[in-house]
Amino acid sequence: MIIYKDIITGDEIISDSYNLKEIDGVAYEADCSKITVGGETFDTGANASAEEQEEGADDTAETKIDVVYSFRLNETGFDKKGYLTYLKGYMKAVKEALKADGADDAAIKEFETRAQSFAKKIIANFKDYEFYTGESMNPDGMIILLNYREDGVTPYVTVWKHGLKEMKV
Repeated sequence: MIIYKDIITGDEIISDSYNLKEIDGVAYEADCSKITVGGETFDTGANASAEEQEEGADDTAETKIDVVYSFRLNETGFDKKGYLTYLKGYMKAVKEALKADGADDAAIKEFETRAQSFAKKIIANFKDYEFYTGESMNPDGMIILLNYREDGVTPYVTVWKHGLKEMKV
């Protein structure tokens, strides 16, 4: 299994157990699913049906999105101007990380061009996105975008391809 980590913060963002689709050579999309967390009941006695009903803590079931829950992503908020400011700084940091990893000028130029084009698509649909940070909640790290497919039910995340490094587990 491959876990993809944020190159800036080291936070685990996603893994190859999700079907990652490359978009425009600059991002990955992965369909998610909704999972139910909590709400379990445990019978600990030898004959639970004969025992008096205990009053326990209220354990309510919650519906979560699997990627958000599994990688402990934290919801955050942006207005359009704030996101653009963040994105400018983030792209600069990714570019520096690419240079540090030995990427040539042509690869960096291609990343910049594609990232700019993809950012325009994000801004065009800005109101449709939910925003998440990695577990460390580092404001300099990747912001994971969550949206829903045309069916309105299937959630999917979008992550920046060049902002990830692979870690084989």
